[in-house]
Amino acid sequence: MKKIFLKTALYVILILISLEIIVRVFHLAKDNPTRFVDKHKVEKWWPNQEGHSVTGNRRQNFSEFHINKSGYNSYREFIPTKEKKEIALVGDSFIEGFHQNYFNSIGKKIEDRLEGVEVYEYGYAGYDLADQLHLIYAYKDQFDLIDNVVIGLKFEDDLTRSEYHVVQDRMHLESPIYKKIRNIKLLVYAQNIGVLESLWKLAGRLSSIGKQRTSTLKEVISEEDIEVKHLIYIENFKSLVTNYGFDKERFVFLLDTKITPLVFLDYLASNNYKYLDTYKALNKSKSPTTLIYDRHWNNHGRSLIAELIADHTLASEE
Repeated sequence: MKKIFLKTALYVILILISLEIIVRVFHLAKDNPTRFVDKHKVEKWWPNQEGHSVTGNRRQNFSEFHINKSGYNSYREFIPTKEKKEIALVGDSFIEGFHQNYFNSIGKKIEDRLEGVEVYEYGYAGYDLADQLHLIYAYKDQFDLIDNVVIGLKFEDDLTRSEYHVVQDRMHLESPIYKKIRNIKLLVYAQNIGVLESLWKLAGRLSSIGKQRTSTLKEVISEEDIEVKHLIYIENFKSLVTNYGFDKERFVFLLDTKITPLVFLDYLASNNYKYLDTYKALNKSKSPTTLIYDRHWNNHGRSLIAELIADHTLASEE
């Protein structure tokens, strides 16, 4: 019995080692760049990192990222001057672009359409409007030199707070234990394809066997509740632009009007805030504009967004 146990344990260890090697050799697990908070309390990636972003259990999406000296995924460095023409894209994972090779990003696509223009992509997964306006304010000397600034905005996600603070939940991912876990690529792969989540759910069901189940009723949200929430978000918006400032001549929002409440769109229009409509740009396409496994833009979608921003830039110069 002891020999069987030892052999079984040995086989399990050998199988796990073999799987770890396979995952590493075939790049099945994504690389996780290290994040940090700089002296201006801006959360970003450590500069000069390279790796691959992988999504899907069959490597459905495999792309290369490159973190520049400024701490963002881009093929170029951010060196604005008064003499050059520059555009800054500020946003979350849609601007960060880990789903696309960094040398074929939205910024690069815009540059291909606008001769002599440099595009700086300040994208970071999880950024909301507080993060974005704090970034612009913290690096005011740089952004004052940039001719046009495009700010990604999703109403339901990006206006939940009225002031900026570092999001500690994201920074906890840089704790020593999380760093050690990320070095085990098999675990990273298992987490990415949902295996660990299924195991946790199974463990929860097993632990609840024999216990009395309590019924949970879904919370019913009334139209009044939604209206109150929208008003709170608009107040948060007002607070953020008041605290950090907002240049209505150079700044423009990038948003989806289909999922943005009309009350907020009316507020933007009545107060002379400009925005570009991603819904109109993407909806005109007969081909898919998002990835098959999540809502991030695919290469075609990114080309349409680049065209939208490029056209706006040309129109603003006339």
